[in-house]
Amino acid sequence: MDMDAARAVLDDLLELLVVPSFTTIGFRVRRRLFGWPDVESLSMAGRTVVITGATSGLGREAAGSFARMGASLVLVGRDRARLERTRGELVAEGGGAVETVVADMSSLPSVRAAADEILDAVPRIDVLVDNAGAMYPTREVSADGIEMSVATMVVGPFVLIGRLWPRLADSPDGRIVAVSSGGMYAQRLPLDDLGYEHDAYRGARAYARAKRAQVALMREWVRRLRAHGIVANAMHPGWADTPGLEASLPGFRSLIGGLLRSPAEGADTIVWLASAPEARASSGRLFLDRRVRPFDRVPGTRLSAADRRDLWDQVVALSGETDPTSPERRAGRPRRS
Repeated sequence: MDMDAARAVLDDLLELLVVPSFTTIGFRVRRRLFGWPDVESLSMAGRTVVITGATSGLGREAAGSFARMGASLVLVGRDRARLERTRGELVAEGGGAVETVVADMSSLPSVRAAADEILDAVPRIDVLVDNAGAMYPTREVSADGIEMSVATMVVGPFVLIGRLWPRLADSPDGRIVAVSSGGMYAQRLPLDDLGYEHDAYRGARAYARAKRAQVALMREWVRRLRAHGIVANAMHPGWADTPGLEASLPGFRSLIGGLLRSPAEGADTIVWLASAPEARASSGRLFLDRRVRPFDRVPGTRLSAADRRDLWDQVVALSGETDPTSPERRAGRPRRS
């Protein structure tokens, strides 16, 4: 067995064990095993990155890396004060131009307005990072009548991508990176009850299902935009120590303790997928630690191609817009149906 094959076998074994794979152990072993260069050694000068959920956790960590790599940034978040504070920090770190756009990803009017503001603010978009997420302890419904997990992590990002993808297609290296969660592996997605109108609601389960939907939709984006040169991939960060984890799963955080990944370790693959030349070789895949991973691990959770098309159609209906890949939408700015 040659060295590359031996490394792949060790990586697969680590992945099958799950717990060491998702912790800082997995990151550190793979970094040494594959001899990764520091992702910030790559240049993103001249490129513009739009990133949602950019003021804390993995989004903030990735934004800092992009800034240090020379990228111009558009930070999208709900809180104007936190956005401006993050903008000041990134400018002080020596980054390029930094724009801020206020958007509540659970609100369709807010997302539409944000997309228009982004298109007016920057002449090019090279990377879109779909990172915003939230865990709701009880079932809530948005002002648009959509269950909040689905609104925030599925429908809102879908509308944003739908309105920005033509600008990405104009880039010589357009990329979409969807930030998912390893928790999706344990959940099936009930296409007949996306909004928990019938099933018992649990926040962690709703979050994981929304992330599974996010990954399934990313695969559909790739299929439908194949001719436009956009590379789109999903990643999950393993178990990273972020404010979101501390607030939503304090018991889990205490249990894993010092084995949690740092935010930089969790965000590494986000930045790598957005910047590395070799990351363009794959599209429509799921990554952990710069390596392609399976979409499904638990029997009964797999979504077929027909399921993904069904999900797409449901999300289009929930968005209240025409299909963002239809000829009508490609001809110009999106219009409400």
